[in-house]
Amino acid sequence: MEGEISNFIKVWLTVFVSLSYCYTVGKITPKGFTRFLAILPIVCLFLVLPLYLNTIHLGGTTAFFIAWLANFKLLLFVFGKGPLSSDPFISLGRFIAVGCLPIKIQQNPPPNSEEKRLSNGNGNPSLNGGNKGDPSPKTTKKASKSPLNSMAKCLVLALLARAYTYSEYLNPTVLSILYALHIYICLEFILALVAALARTLLGFELEPQFDEPYLSTSLQDFWGRRWNIMVSSILRPTVYEPVLHVSTRIMGRKWAPVPAVLGTFVVSALMHELIFFYLGRVRPTGEVSWFFILHGGCLTVEIILKKLFNGRFRLPTLVSRPLAVGFVLLTGLWMFIPQLLRCNGDVRAFEEYAAMGAFVKDLGRSLSFSSSNVTST
Repeated sequence: MEGEISNFIKVWLTVFVSLSYCYTVGKITPKGFTRFLAILPIVCLFLVLPLYLNTIHLGGTTAFFIAWLANFKLLLFVFGKGPLSSDPFISLGRFIAVGCLPIKIQQNPPPNSEEKRLSNGNGNPSLNGGNKGDPSPKTTKKASKSPLNSMAKCLVLALLARAYTYSEYLNPTVLSILYALHIYICLEFILALVAALARTLLGFELEPQFDEPYLSTSLQDFWGRRWNIMVSSILRPTVYEPVLHVSTRIMGRKWAPVPAVLGTFVVSALMHELIFFYLGRVRPTGEVSWFFILHGGCLTVEIILKKLFNGRFRLPTLVSRPLAVGFVLLTGLWMFIPQLLRCNGDVRAFEEYAAMGAFVKDLGRSLSFSSSNVTST
């Protein structure tokens, strides 16, 4: 564990230095091909760095932060777009934080007609229907969860840890459901912890990364407004909008979102395959890709039906919510969780919890011993 932590520190020091270089490049080179050539080595480096980490938590989190999010932000930065280009006078510290962390500063610009149309479900169907602009320090609403909400999820984690001690007696499907719940809560806590750290150090309010996805009433609601909102906000300018622009010229504005949604889910599938490779270092089987392609196809059908009915028919929430959440859960158990188990993600995660606990105890003993020696002298 000590070796992994040492590598983790080295990797992130490299990330900070690399982003400092990109910050300088942005000051001295114009957007376009020249900046692309200067930043391309950093993009390649960010694809390699996660290979120096082997744990599920440190390695997986780092891969998600830099190989996916940071690289997509840098590619937008090359063309003068995205959060790294929103403020020409951005400080180095803010550039690094926004560049490598899954954060988005809250803002509340006056809604224009396009945004109103999106919020009514007739526009961008797969990504956030909320604020579309680049980050700014203006605050709107509190991004953090209520203490009661966080306490309830901590209690669920404690119950899950207790249930795992009886895993040999549990039905495999039930155990997979527990794993899915564990993944969601841990991912939300990790991203919330990073956001809290950024909020404390940088002093601005951030948008939440999750919005209670178990309350989703449709696939559009789940993927666009509730699940891992940071991914939606970065896929929108990098994939959705370029495909939408091209498809609008070919098939018109009304149906252009259909190929844009499919393209977005295909890219998301490829990036998830890459993350799973970092986690297990095993050859991809394609199950994860088919999970996202299936959801992209089903979401496309949902969009088409909404356009055809034009809001004249809506399922009651008591019906739509179980259907949406149930579909996500069942397909996840079928295609997503097995890939995680194939790379022994469950076993390795529990080993990491035990190793981290032992490391913390040893560190506590060392600090206690040093303190007692200082006191005695």
